[in-house]
Amino acid sequence: MKQFLVGALLILCLLSPLAAQGSKEDGQAAKELVVYASVDEANAVKILDAFTKDSGIKTSFVQLSSGPALTRIQAESGRPQADVWLGAPSDNHVIAKTQGLTIPYKGAAFEALGAEFKDAEGYWRGFYMNPLCFGVNTVALAKAGASMPTSWADLLKPEYKNLIQVPTPQASGTATTMVYSLIEIMGEKEAFAYMAKLNANIQTYTSSGTGPSKGVNVGDAAIGIQFSPAFFQMKANGQPIEIVFPKEGFGFEFPAASILKGAKNYEAAKIFMDWLVSKKGQDVLKSTGTYFYPVIDDAEIDPVMPAFSTLNVVGVDLAYYSSRKAELVERWVGEVLSAKK
Repeated sequence: MKQFLVGALLILCLLSPLAAQGSKEDGQAAKELVVYASVDEANAVKILDAFTKDSGIKTSFVQLSSGPALTRIQAESGRPQADVWLGAPSDNHVIAKTQGLTIPYKGAAFEALGAEFKDAEGYWRGFYMNPLCFGVNTVALAKAGASMPTSWADLLKPEYKNLIQVPTPQASGTATTMVYSLIEIMGEKEAFAYMAKLNANIQTYTSSGTGPSKGVNVGDAAIGIQFSPAFFQMKANGQPIEIVFPKEGFGFEFPAASILKGAKNYEAAKIFMDWLVSKKGQDVLKSTGTYFYPVIDDAEIDPVMPAFSTLNVVGVDLAYYSSRKAELVERWVGEVLSAKK
Protein backbone atom coordinates (compact mmCIF):
# COMPACT_ATOMS: atom_id res chain seq x y z
CA MET A 1 0.00 0.00 0.00
CA LYS A 2 1.17 3.50 -0.80
CA GLN A 3 1.60 5.70 2.28
CA PHE A 4 -0.88 8.48 2.89
CA LEU A 5 0.51 11.93 3.39
CA VAL A 6 -2.01 12.89 6.05
CA GLY A 7 -2.84 10.71 9.02
CA ALA A 8 -6.45 11.83 9.01
CA LEU A 9 -6.94 10.31 5.58
CA LEU A 10 -5.75 6.97 6.88
CA ILE A 11 -8.30 7.11 9.70
CA LEU A 12 -11.03 8.02 7.24
CA CYS A 13 -10.16 5.07 5.03
CA LEU A 14 -10.26 2.69 7.99
CA LEU A 15 -13.73 3.96 8.85
CA SER A 16 -15.09 3.86 5.31
CA PRO A 17 -14.94 0.66 3.18
CA LEU A 18 -15.82 2.62 0.05
CA ALA A 19 -13.01 5.10 0.66
CA ALA A 20 -10.66 2.19 1.10
CA GLN A 21 -11.45 1.13 -2.46
CA GLY A 22 -9.84 4.35 -3.66
CA SER A 23 -7.09 4.59 -1.07
CA LYS A 24 -4.24 3.77 -3.37
CA GLU A 25 -4.96 6.70 -5.62
CA ASP A 26 -6.38 9.42 -3.36
CA GLY A 27 -4.71 12.70 -4.26
CA GLN A 28 -2.98 11.14 -7.24
CA ALA A 29 -3.75 10.82 -10.91
CA ALA A 30 -5.15 7.44 -11.97
CA LYS A 31 -2.34 5.81 -13.92
CA GLU A 32 -3.23 2.20 -14.63
CA LEU A 33 -6.11 -0.24 -14.90
CA VAL A 34 -6.13 -4.04 -14.83
CA VAL A 35 -9.04 -5.82 -16.49
CA TYR A 36 -10.48 -9.31 -16.69
CA ALA A 37 -11.87 -9.24 -20.24
CA SER A 38 -14.65 -11.59 -21.28
CA VAL A 39 -14.83 -9.68 -24.54
CA ASP A 40 -12.91 -11.54 -27.24
CA GLU A 41 -9.23 -10.65 -27.21
CA ALA A 42 -9.09 -8.64 -30.44
CA ASN A 43 -11.97 -6.38 -29.42
CA ALA A 44 -10.72 -6.04 -25.85
CA VAL A 45 -7.50 -4.66 -27.31
CA LYS A 46 -9.43 -2.18 -29.49
CA ILE A 47 -11.55 -0.88 -26.60
CA LEU A 48 -8.77 -0.66 -24.03
CA ASP A 49 -6.26 0.90 -26.43
CA ALA A 50 -8.83 3.57 -27.30
CA PHE A 51 -9.43 4.22 -23.60
CA THR A 52 -5.68 4.60 -23.00
CA LYS A 53 -5.42 7.03 -25.91
CA ASP A 54 -8.30 9.13 -24.57
CA SER A 55 -7.42 9.04 -20.87
CA GLY A 56 -3.68 8.43 -20.64
CA ILE A 57 -4.37 5.53 -18.27
CA LYS A 58 -2.29 2.44 -19.02
CA THR A 59 -4.30 -0.78 -19.30
CA SER A 60 -3.53 -4.48 -19.15
CA PHE A 61 -5.91 -7.42 -19.27
CA VAL A 62 -6.36 -11.16 -18.97
CA GLN A 63 -8.83 -12.64 -21.44
CA LEU A 64 -11.24 -15.16 -19.87
CA SER A 65 -14.57 -16.56 -21.06
CA SER A 66 -17.54 -15.83 -18.83
CA GLY A 67 -17.49 -19.03 -16.76
CA PRO A 68 -13.74 -19.10 -16.04
CA ALA A 69 -13.79 -15.36 -15.31
CA LEU A 70 -16.53 -15.69 -12.69
CA THR A 71 -14.75 -18.68 -11.14
CA ARG A 72 -11.52 -16.70 -10.85
CA ILE A 73 -13.28 -13.65 -9.39
CA GLN A 74 -14.98 -15.90 -6.83
CA ALA A 75 -11.63 -17.45 -5.90
CA GLU A 76 -10.08 -13.99 -5.46
CA SER A 77 -13.06 -12.59 -3.52
CA GLY A 78 -12.15 -9.29 -1.84
CA ARG A 79 -8.56 -9.38 -3.11
CA PRO A 80 -8.88 -9.38 -6.91
CA GLN A 81 -5.90 -9.25 -9.23
CA ALA A 82 -7.94 -7.02 -11.58
CA ASP A 83 -9.97 -3.86 -11.08
CA VAL A 84 -12.78 -4.30 -13.61
CA TRP A 85 -14.61 -7.21 -15.15
CA LEU A 86 -15.30 -6.21 -18.76
CA GLY A 87 -17.77 -8.22 -20.81
CA ALA A 88 -19.76 -11.44 -20.17
CA PRO A 89 -23.54 -11.36 -20.51
CA SER A 90 -25.17 -9.32 -17.77
CA ASP A 91 -26.62 -12.29 -15.87
CA ASN A 92 -23.05 -13.13 -14.84
CA HIS A 93 -22.70 -9.66 -13.32
CA VAL A 94 -26.00 -10.15 -11.48
CA ILE A 95 -24.47 -13.28 -9.91
CA ALA A 96 -21.28 -11.39 -9.03
CA LYS A 97 -23.36 -8.68 -7.35
CA THR A 98 -25.41 -11.13 -5.28
CA GLN A 99 -22.22 -12.87 -4.14
CA GLY A 100 -20.68 -9.60 -2.97
CA LEU A 101 -17.86 -9.65 -5.55
CA THR A 102 -18.45 -6.19 -7.02
CA ILE A 103 -19.15 -2.67 -5.75
CA PRO A 104 -21.60 0.00 -6.91
CA TYR A 105 -20.59 3.06 -8.89
CA LYS A 106 -22.83 5.36 -10.91
CA GLY A 107 -20.97 8.46 -12.05
CA ALA A 108 -21.64 11.03 -14.74
CA ALA A 109 -22.86 8.83 -17.61
CA PHE A 110 -24.96 6.43 -15.54
CA GLU A 111 -28.24 8.35 -15.34
CA ALA A 112 -28.47 8.84 -19.13
CA LEU A 113 -28.15 5.08 -19.75
CA GLY A 114 -31.41 3.20 -20.38
CA ALA A 115 -32.79 1.35 -17.36
CA GLU A 116 -32.60 -1.97 -19.22
CA PHE A 117 -28.83 -1.58 -19.56
CA LYS A 118 -27.87 -1.07 -15.92
CA ASP A 119 -28.27 -2.27 -12.38
CA ALA A 120 -30.41 0.29 -10.57
CA GLU A 121 -27.91 0.44 -7.69
CA GLY A 122 -24.94 0.89 -10.00
CA TYR A 123 -23.26 -2.50 -9.61
CA TRP A 124 -22.99 -3.10 -13.37
CA ARG A 125 -23.77 -1.42 -16.68
CA GLY A 126 -24.19 -2.85 -20.17
CA PHE A 127 -21.97 -1.27 -22.80
CA TYR A 128 -22.88 -2.96 -26.09
CA MET A 129 -25.43 -5.34 -27.63
CA ASN A 130 -25.07 -8.37 -29.88
CA PRO A 131 -27.84 -10.53 -31.36
CA LEU A 132 -27.50 -14.28 -31.75
CA CYS A 133 -27.39 -15.46 -35.34
CA PHE A 134 -26.33 -18.25 -37.67
CA GLY A 135 -23.11 -17.48 -39.51
CA VAL A 136 -23.03 -19.53 -42.71
CA ASN A 137 -19.99 -20.27 -44.84
CA THR A 138 -21.68 -20.47 -48.24
CA VAL A 139 -18.78 -22.38 -49.83
CA ALA A 140 -18.77 -25.06 -47.13
CA LEU A 141 -22.58 -25.24 -47.23
CA ALA A 142 -22.60 -25.76 -51.00
CA LYS A 143 -19.86 -28.39 -50.72
CA ALA A 144 -22.04 -30.29 -48.26
CA GLY A 145 -25.03 -29.99 -50.60
CA ALA A 146 -27.15 -28.33 -47.91
CA SER A 147 -29.65 -25.49 -48.28
CA MET A 148 -29.53 -22.13 -46.50
CA PRO A 149 -31.27 -22.37 -43.11
CA THR A 150 -33.78 -19.69 -42.15
CA SER A 151 -35.04 -20.91 -38.78
CA TRP A 152 -34.21 -22.84 -35.62
CA ALA A 153 -36.50 -25.59 -36.94
CA ASP A 154 -34.44 -25.89 -40.13
CA LEU A 155 -31.32 -26.84 -38.17
CA LEU A 156 -32.90 -30.18 -37.18
CA LYS A 157 -32.88 -31.38 -40.81
CA PRO A 158 -30.58 -34.36 -41.49
CA GLU A 159 -28.75 -32.38 -44.19
CA TYR A 160 -27.01 -30.37 -41.46
CA LYS A 161 -25.51 -33.35 -39.64
CA ASN A 162 -21.94 -32.52 -38.48
CA LEU A 163 -22.08 -29.08 -40.11
CA ILE A 164 -22.87 -26.98 -37.02
CA GLN A 165 -20.69 -25.59 -34.26
CA VAL A 166 -22.14 -23.98 -31.13
CA PRO A 167 -20.58 -23.06 -27.77
CA THR A 168 -21.25 -25.00 -24.58
CA PRO A 169 -23.14 -23.37 -21.69
CA GLN A 170 -20.71 -25.12 -19.36
CA ALA A 171 -18.18 -22.36 -20.15
CA SER A 172 -19.81 -19.79 -22.41
CA GLY A 173 -22.18 -16.94 -21.64
CA THR A 174 -23.10 -16.91 -25.33
CA ALA A 175 -24.46 -20.43 -24.99
CA THR A 176 -26.44 -19.70 -21.84
CA THR A 177 -28.05 -16.75 -23.63
CA MET A 178 -29.05 -19.16 -26.40
CA VAL A 179 -30.57 -21.54 -23.83
CA TYR A 180 -32.50 -18.74 -22.12
CA SER A 181 -33.84 -17.34 -25.40
CA LEU A 182 -34.93 -20.76 -26.70
CA ILE A 183 -36.86 -21.25 -23.45
CA GLU A 184 -38.54 -17.88 -24.01
CA ILE A 185 -39.41 -18.78 -27.62
CA MET A 186 -40.47 -22.41 -27.14
CA GLY A 187 -41.11 -23.00 -23.45
CA GLU A 188 -38.67 -24.84 -21.20
CA LYS A 189 -39.69 -28.45 -21.91
CA GLU A 190 -39.83 -27.87 -25.65
CA ALA A 191 -36.52 -25.98 -25.69
CA PHE A 192 -34.62 -28.82 -24.05
CA ALA A 193 -36.29 -31.35 -26.35
CA TYR A 194 -35.25 -29.17 -29.31
CA MET A 195 -31.62 -28.90 -28.15
CA ALA A 196 -31.46 -32.66 -27.56
CA LYS A 197 -32.58 -33.23 -31.16
CA LEU A 198 -30.17 -30.58 -32.44
CA ASN A 199 -27.31 -32.43 -30.72
CA ALA A 200 -27.42 -35.00 -33.52
CA ASN A 201 -26.29 -32.33 -36.00
CA ILE A 202 -23.64 -30.67 -33.83
CA GLN A 203 -20.07 -31.16 -35.00
CA THR A 204 -18.42 -29.49 -32.00
CA TYR A 205 -19.36 -27.66 -28.81
CA THR A 206 -16.72 -24.98 -28.34
CA SER A 207 -15.59 -23.73 -24.92
CA SER A 208 -15.41 -20.15 -26.17
CA GLY A 209 -18.45 -18.18 -27.25
CA THR A 210 -16.58 -17.03 -30.36
CA GLY A 211 -15.25 -20.49 -31.17
CA PRO A 212 -17.85 -21.33 -33.85
CA SER A 213 -16.85 -18.32 -35.98
CA LYS A 214 -13.31 -19.65 -36.14
CA GLY A 215 -14.55 -22.96 -37.54
CA VAL A 216 -16.85 -21.21 -40.00
CA ASN A 217 -14.08 -18.84 -41.06
CA VAL A 218 -11.86 -21.67 -42.34
CA GLY A 219 -14.72 -23.86 -43.58
CA ASP A 220 -14.37 -26.58 -40.95
CA ALA A 221 -18.01 -25.90 -40.13
CA ALA A 222 -20.69 -24.66 -42.50
CA ILE A 223 -22.80 -23.07 -39.74
CA GLY A 224 -21.86 -21.43 -36.47
CA ILE A 225 -24.29 -20.21 -33.82
CA GLN A 226 -23.03 -17.33 -31.73
CA PHE A 227 -23.30 -13.56 -31.39
CA SER A 228 -22.99 -11.61 -34.61
CA PRO A 229 -19.81 -9.42 -34.55
CA ALA A 230 -17.29 -11.88 -36.00
CA PHE A 231 -19.67 -12.77 -38.82
CA PHE A 232 -20.36 -9.10 -39.59
CA GLN A 233 -16.61 -8.54 -39.79
CA MET A 234 -16.08 -11.49 -42.14
CA LYS A 235 -18.88 -10.29 -44.41
CA ALA A 236 -17.49 -6.75 -44.42
CA ASN A 237 -14.11 -8.21 -45.44
CA GLY A 238 -15.68 -9.91 -48.46
CA GLN A 239 -15.59 -13.47 -47.17
CA PRO A 240 -18.28 -15.96 -48.31
CA ILE A 241 -20.42 -15.48 -45.20
CA GLU A 242 -24.15 -15.04 -44.88
CA ILE A 243 -25.75 -13.96 -41.61
CA VAL A 244 -29.12 -15.50 -40.78
CA PHE A 245 -31.41 -14.26 -38.03
CA PRO A 246 -33.80 -17.20 -37.38
CA LYS A 247 -37.39 -16.26 -38.09
CA GLU A 248 -38.83 -17.56 -34.78
CA GLY A 249 -36.78 -14.93 -32.95
CA PHE A 250 -33.44 -14.96 -31.17
CA GLY A 251 -31.78 -13.79 -28.02
CA PHE A 252 -29.28 -11.03 -27.63
CA GLU A 253 -26.68 -10.07 -25.11
CA PHE A 254 -25.76 -6.79 -23.56
CA PRO A 255 -22.45 -7.56 -21.88
CA ALA A 256 -21.69 -5.54 -18.81
CA ALA A 257 -18.81 -4.11 -16.84
CA SER A 258 -18.41 -4.13 -13.06
CA ILE A 259 -15.83 -2.78 -10.62
CA LEU A 260 -14.46 -5.62 -8.51
CA LYS A 261 -14.61 -5.37 -4.73
CA GLY A 262 -11.10 -4.60 -3.49
CA ALA A 263 -9.99 -2.98 -6.77
CA LYS A 264 -6.50 -1.55 -6.34
CA ASN A 265 -6.94 1.07 -9.05
CA TYR A 266 -10.36 2.31 -8.04
CA GLU A 267 -10.05 5.84 -9.42
CA ALA A 268 -9.00 4.51 -12.83
CA ALA A 269 -11.88 2.03 -12.71
CA LYS A 270 -14.39 4.85 -12.15
CA ILE A 271 -12.97 6.85 -15.07
CA PHE A 272 -13.20 3.77 -17.28
CA MET A 273 -16.81 3.02 -16.32
CA ASP A 274 -17.82 6.60 -17.17
CA TRP A 275 -15.95 6.52 -20.49
CA LEU A 276 -17.36 3.16 -21.52
CA VAL A 277 -20.95 4.41 -21.89
CA SER A 278 -20.15 7.98 -22.91
CA LYS A 279 -20.60 9.16 -26.51
CA LYS A 280 -16.84 9.01 -27.00
CA GLY A 281 -16.57 5.47 -25.66
CA GLN A 282 -19.62 4.24 -27.58
CA ASP A 283 -18.37 5.70 -30.87
CA VAL A 284 -15.22 3.61 -30.44
CA LEU A 285 -17.34 0.52 -31.12
CA LYS A 286 -17.74 1.62 -34.75
CA SER A 287 -14.48 3.50 -35.31
CA THR A 288 -12.35 0.53 -34.22
CA GLY A 289 -14.41 -2.08 -36.09
CA THR A 290 -15.81 -4.11 -33.20
CA TYR A 291 -19.17 -4.61 -34.98
CA PHE A 292 -20.90 -4.26 -31.62
CA TYR A 293 -24.24 -2.45 -31.33
CA PRO A 294 -24.02 0.60 -29.03
CA VAL A 295 -26.32 1.06 -26.03
CA ILE A 296 -26.89 4.79 -26.57
CA ASP A 297 -29.07 6.11 -29.37
CA ASP A 298 -26.73 8.71 -30.85
CA ALA A 299 -23.76 6.38 -31.48
CA GLU A 300 -23.14 5.10 -35.02
CA ILE A 301 -23.10 1.53 -36.40
CA ASP A 302 -21.29 0.00 -39.36
CA PRO A 303 -23.24 -0.09 -42.67
CA VAL A 304 -23.05 -3.90 -42.80
CA MET A 305 -25.21 -4.08 -39.66
CA PRO A 306 -29.02 -3.78 -39.86
CA ALA A 307 -30.57 -1.37 -37.37
CA PHE A 308 -31.09 -3.11 -34.07
CA SER A 309 -34.69 -1.91 -33.99
CA THR A 310 -35.43 -4.06 -37.08
CA LEU A 311 -34.36 -7.32 -35.42
CA ASN A 312 -36.80 -9.82 -33.89
CA VAL A 313 -34.95 -10.09 -30.59
CA VAL A 314 -36.23 -11.86 -27.49
CA GLY A 315 -35.55 -10.37 -24.07
CA VAL A 316 -35.08 -12.37 -20.87
CA ASP A 317 -35.55 -11.71 -17.16
CA LEU A 318 -31.95 -11.44 -15.99
CA ALA A 319 -32.70 -11.92 -12.30
CA TYR A 320 -34.80 -15.03 -12.99
CA TYR A 321 -32.33 -16.72 -15.32
CA SER A 322 -29.22 -15.83 -13.35
CA SER A 323 -30.81 -17.47 -10.29
CA ARG A 324 -31.41 -20.64 -12.33
CA LYS A 325 -28.19 -20.69 -14.34
CA ALA A 326 -26.49 -23.61 -12.54
CA GLU A 327 -29.70 -25.66 -12.66
CA LEU A 328 -30.24 -25.05 -16.38
CA VAL A 329 -26.62 -25.81 -17.28
CA GLU A 330 -26.82 -29.06 -15.30
CA ARG A 331 -30.01 -29.95 -17.13
CA TRP A 332 -28.33 -29.15 -20.47
CA VAL A 333 -25.49 -31.57 -19.65
CA GLY A 334 -27.91 -34.29 -18.62
CA GLU A 335 -30.46 -33.95 -21.41
CA VAL A 336 -28.64 -32.39 -24.35
CA LEU A 337 -24.96 -33.28 -24.21
CA SER A 338 -25.78 -36.91 -23.43
CA ALA A 339 -28.45 -37.18 -26.15
CA LYS A 340 -27.87 -39.79 -28.82
CA LYS A 341 -26.19 -38.65 -32.01
